[in-house]
Amino acid sequence: MDFTLDDTRVTLREVAADVFRDAPEAAWSTLVTPDMDVLSAMVVLAEAGRAAVSLPGLALGVLPLARHGIEVPEGALVTAALHEPSDPMTSRPRTTARGGVVNGVKIGVPDAVATHRILVPVSTDEGTAVALVDPASPGVTPHPAPTSSGHPEFSLHLVDVPYERTFDGLTDLHRFALAGACATADGLLAAVLELTRKHVATREQFGRPLATFQAVAQQIADVYISARTLHLATWSACWRLSEGLDAESDVDIAAHWVAEELLPAIRTCHHLHGGLGLDVTYPLHRYYSLAKDLVRSIGGARHRLEALCTSN
Repeated sequence: MDFTLDDTRVTLREVAADVFRDAPEAAWSTLVTPDMDVLSAMVVLAEAGRAAVSLPGLALGVLPLARHGIEVPEGALVTAALHEPSDPMTSRPRTTARGGVVNGVKIGVPDAVATHRILVPVSTDEGTAVALVDPASPGVTPHPAPTSSGHPEFSLHLVDVPYERTFDGLTDLHRFALAGACATADGLLAAVLELTRKHVATREQFGRPLATFQAVAQQIADVYISARTLHLATWSACWRLSEGLDAESDVDIAAHWVAEELLPAIRTCHHLHGGLGLDVTYPLHRYYSLAKDLVRSIGGARHRLEALCTSN
C-alpha cells in the first residue's frame, strides 16, 4: 500500500489549508462537491483537523450519498443521525420507518437545523435502512445540545415524519463516519504535536530549552508514536474504503486508536505547555475541545473496543 497523495490531492490539501486558515466559514462551499471521492474527502477532513475546524457533514452525508448514487444540490449541507439514547452508532435502530413515516429519537446530530437533508438510520419490516428526511418536515422537533467545541448539535424527536426514500446503506454510513472522524483526528493530533514541539524547543527553564530535559523528550516521543500510529491506521482504512475493499477491521482499529489515545496524547501536550495551553489566545484549547467531540461522536473508548472485538 502506497499512501502517497497524487498531484491533484496534494493541490487539494494545499488549497484546503489556505481556506481553513483564511476563510473557514467558506470551507463547505469552496471545497466540497456532491460527487467527492473518498480520499479527496479525507484529505479535506485532515486539513480541517489541522485547523481545529469541524466539518462532519462531509463524511456523514456527502460520501454515503455519493456511494449510493443519490444526488443532492451543489453546495447543500447534509448530515446524519447516527446515535440513539444509550446506543451510539446504533446498528439496530429503535427508530422506525413504516407506512411512509419515520418515528423515533436521535441524539448528537450535527448541523441538524441548517442542513438540507438528514440521513436517519431506521428499522423497517425488511431489516435496517437509511431514510432521507427533510429537517423542515412536520413532526421534526430539534433540541439544541451542548458540545465542547461549540459546533451546533441537536437531539431530534421524529413523530410521523415523511421521508423521501430509503436505501440500504447503514454499514457504509458507519464506516464513512468513523473514517471521517479518524482523518480529522489525524490532522488535529499532528497540529497539536507541532505546536508542542515548537513550544518545548523554544521555552527555557534553568537556562535550557525544555526539549533538552529527558522527561520532556520522553513525553513528546510518546505523543509522536501516538500520532504516527493514528496516521498509518487512518490512511490504511481510507485507502481500503477508496478501493472498495473490505475495510471493516481497518476502520475499527483506527477508530479504537482515536478513542483510546487521542485525548491522553493531547493532555500530555497540555501538560508540556503548562498554563499557556489553557490561554484562550493560544489555539491548544480549540484542538482539545474538538477532540472531545470527536471521541464522543464515535461512541467513546469502551464502545469502540467492543466494536473492534466483535468485528474480529
